[in-house]
Amino acid sequence: MAERSTAAVDVADNGGNEPPAADAAKATADGVDTQNGRAADGPMPEKDGERRKAAPAAAPELHSGHKLARRYRLEECVTRLDGFSSWRAMDEKLRRAVGVHLLPADHPRARAVLAAARSSALLGDPRFVHVLDAVEENDLVYVVHEWLPDATELTAILAAGPLEPHEAYQLVTQVSQAMAAAHREGLAHLRLTPSAILRTSTGQYRIRGLAVNAALRGITSDTPQRADTEAIGALLYAALTQRWPYENDAYGLTGLPKGVGLIAPDQVRAGVHRGLGELAMRALANDGATASRQEPPCTTPEELAKAVAAMPRIRPPEPAFTAPPEYQHTTYQQGNYGRPMPPGAPAAPPRAVPPPPPPLQSRTGRVLKWGVAALLIAALGLGSWQLADTLLGRNNAGSGNSQPNPHTEDAPKNKEPGKPLTIKHASVIAYGGEDGVNAKDSGKAVDNNPDSGWITPRYEGYANFGNLTGRLDGSGIIVDLGSVQNVSEVDIELSVPGQKVQVRAAAADASPPDSFSDFNQAITKPETAQKKLQATLDTPIRTRYVLVHVIELPSDGTGGYRGGINEIKVLGTAE
Repeated sequence: MAERSTAAVDVADNGGNEPPAADAAKATADGVDTQNGRAADGPMPEKDGERRKAAPAAAPELHSGHKLARRYRLEECVTRLDGFSSWRAMDEKLRRAVGVHLLPADHPRARAVLAAARSSALLGDPRFVHVLDAVEENDLVYVVHEWLPDATELTAILAAGPLEPHEAYQLVTQVSQAMAAAHREGLAHLRLTPSAILRTSTGQYRIRGLAVNAALRGITSDTPQRADTEAIGALLYAALTQRWPYENDAYGLTGLPKGVGLIAPDQVRAGVHRGLGELAMRALANDGATASRQEPPCTTPEELAKAVAAMPRIRPPEPAFTAPPEYQHTTYQQGNYGRPMPPGAPAAPPRAVPPPPPPLQSRTGRVLKWGVAALLIAALGLGSWQLADTLLGRNNAGSGNSQPNPHTEDAPKNKEPGKPLTIKHASVIAYGGEDGVNAKDSGKAVDNNPDSGWITPRYEGYANFGNLTGRLDGSGIIVDLGSVQNVSEVDIELSVPGQKVQVRAAAADASPPDSFSDFNQAITKPETAQKKLQATLDTPIRTRYVLVHVIELPSDGTGGYRGGINEIKVLGTAE
């Protein structure tokens, strides 16, 4: 179960057995861009933004072994810049690695960093590296965020070479959709660099430093959507060409030749996917550059995400197939297998194969042959009789005196597909008098927008909602159809795969239900579902209330459990 810490900084007692530090790669060091172990502040162009110079402020003089809130043990300092420092630390309570940003409480950016971290923590989108804690205590401000030991920075991936088209397509799709969702909540990044993008071992892209990276450096922008869109275009350009689309070298990538301006990716490297190259140009076309086909530039992440969705889908490459070796004939000789022959020894002559036995000529053999013949004759006669009976039946059926067979069934008729039913209201089911988990977001599960949804909090230790007393029966969304309807189908899109889900309906005469026992009609059985859950009933159910019940949550890959529902559709016929 998620828990916030507001205890004081403990720099006095660090004794006792120390837990093992997480074996995490430097690529996931912190939420701040780094190059060669130091902050990478220069290469990212800030045309639409402004960077406020911080007044001199001494960075907290802490070292490895110090504890924050008697819980977070500092392990390694990965960034020290502009009066703040970033660390890899160990959460000794949950025994997991975390990242920590530290700065003095009197730092001119401390208030902005706290506000940015708390706003980012409320987003709860699994496509971002989550902020776990944001605290001011004992003249210190610190922000604790997730640490992903199985993730790799895009910087390290591009150092090995450009991405193949399908991988670049996944990158721009996931990042643009995530940033579009963030901007809808009023959050901007302003520091979308290759070191802010992480790829997990499952191929998912995660964005770190939302709002916090810019606040740490005092970066603002009058046009934040345009700045983030251009940054996504730069990431796509670098992924296709392994070149940074500006004159300066940055993030281990060589910049474009000086004086030539922004040139199309296919002019930098041969074999670049044309559609993706034009998309990168449209996102970067903010200061006079034009796309190859004169399409309008994309100036917001939402426009960029729609442009990506309008492209033909790029399929992953076919897996390499290795042909099996050809069959090798052996020189096996019966009686010599596994026995090496001495040099010069004559080869053993092959043994004569005995001739097959003669056909049955005895008295017993003749009896068997006649018995088989008799059986064949009987089978032939039985088959002829059945054939004649069938033909006679057909003739009788065709005569005028014949009567229809009362047992003949009509051919099954195709069911008419159900129509989407109007959902009047959605709410989170409550147990034990609770008002639900993230109840205010319940409407996002029925807003016809699959990019938003109802997301649960993050729970620790147990897949069944942290094993909380009030949540042992799970959680979920109740949809109110406004009146009793004939429900025949459900179509549900979950936020992540791996959730154990069941769909149930209340009785037709039920009053507004508020507990699991009120839903006495099963639409689906409890099952561990993928992102899509669809079910069609043979016989429609009459009900007004439908419950999408989440029983268990999947692991989020960092020791916690989280899930949610993006969209619920109920189909059937109205009363």
